[in-house]
Amino acid sequence: MSDLSLHGVIPYLPTPVTPEGEVDRAALSRLVEHLIGQGVHGFAPLGSTGEFAYLDAAQKETVVRTVVEAVDGRVPVIAGVASTTTRDAVAQAQRWRALGADGILAILEAYFPLTDAGVEAYFTAIADATDAPVTLYTNPNFQRSDLSLPVISRLSHHPNIRYIKDASTNTGRLLSILNRTEGRLGVFAASAHITTAVMLIGGLGWMAGPSCVAPRQSVELYALCKAGKWDAAMDLQRRLWSLNESFARFNLAAAIKAGLRLQGFDCGDPLPPQRSLDAAEIDQLKDALSLIGAM
Repeated sequence: MSDLSLHGVIPYLPTPVTPEGEVDRAALSRLVEHLIGQGVHGFAPLGSTGEFAYLDAAQKETVVRTVVEAVDGRVPVIAGVASTTTRDAVAQAQRWRALGADGILAILEAYFPLTDAGVEAYFTAIADATDAPVTLYTNPNFQRSDLSLPVISRLSHHPNIRYIKDASTNTGRLLSILNRTEGRLGVFAASAHITTAVMLIGGLGWMAGPSCVAPRQSVELYALCKAGKWDAAMDLQRRLWSLNESFARFNLAAAIKAGLRLQGFDCGDPLPPQRSLDAAEIDQLKDALSLIGAM
């Protein structure tokens, strides 16, 4: 089992795609280099912001290969695995590991509802299939079958399931996870949480798309939390929360791509049938970025 230790600000990378449907490797590599320069602690390609649900198998492989090559071992790469079938999810996990991913972000897609036993079996199979540490991903707002607290508790005993990223809006649920798993799982927040509060209760950091457009501010917030400077952290958190509120109003992938375009990183448009932000929405996003000094 890998001794990889995750912490800090781990952006969910967008997937730049050309009008012809090709992954724009140059744009993705340039963004990775920029974010490393801003001090982020890792990357999560093929997360929600990466539009994993809209990519085919070849596009996904290109994304993972590009990010691994661009990072070149400087920070961990936690590649997303998502499927409606256990067999395909296992194959993805093994392939991403072979391409050099340091860890796996395990996502469950479902059409028909699943029992707790089915959910547990899916994640267990992924963890059994590779030595890359697994981060469980739970997002009850978008997943038909979510990870219940009893399932999370049982999965936390698997030696290769080491972390969880919870994208609910319920910070109390994170404390329940921390209490139930008793240190076996490291907890990461999402942009839906007040991340300073998550750090205060024992979180390791956050995996979130908005960190792509506010990397310097996100890294500063993490450093303040680690130093126990909670008053300064909350002051910065209050200013950053306006960005979270702005993103909550829009399609996340579209908002991240629009924000990056405003900053000079053209990652293309969100993949159809998603729509791009309109002019009024872009103006709102520009105001939110300006307010935190990200423009």
